[in-house]
Amino acid sequence: MKRTLQPTGWKRPKGYANGIEAQGRLVLTAGVIGWNSNEEFESDDLVDQIRLTLENTISILAEAGAAPDHIVRMTWYITDRDDYLARQKEVGAVWKEVIGTHYPCMACVQVLSLMEQRAKIEIETTAVVPH
Repeated sequence: MKRTLQPTGWKRPKGYANGIEAQGRLVLTAGVIGWNSNEEFESDDLVDQIRLTLENTISILAEAGAAPDHIVRMTWYITDRDDYLARQKEVGAVWKEVIGTHYPCMACVQVLSLMEQRAKIEIETTAVVPH
């Protein structure tokens, strides 16, 4: 069971939820980045890496029987805020292709760098699969 928390009178956020209440089995991912299954980067483009990071996240969740609509929280770590903001339409299109129209609680933080030198994004995810 899952319920989006939207306080009365608050403007509805775009692309994320303010809060989610959920019951079920927790599924967590480590920080996932946009490289392939051989741990090789195919692109240095932010949007390309976002796509592969989301696809990698979905593959990990699937191992536990979780689907994109089970995601309740994501934390995004990006290395270039300006590039991210300038490309919001592309990011949104990739989100809809990979995740759909489900919007979990999200935080996005700019960091100086990530552990993998070529990584432009890293995402941690929490999903809750109903009992």
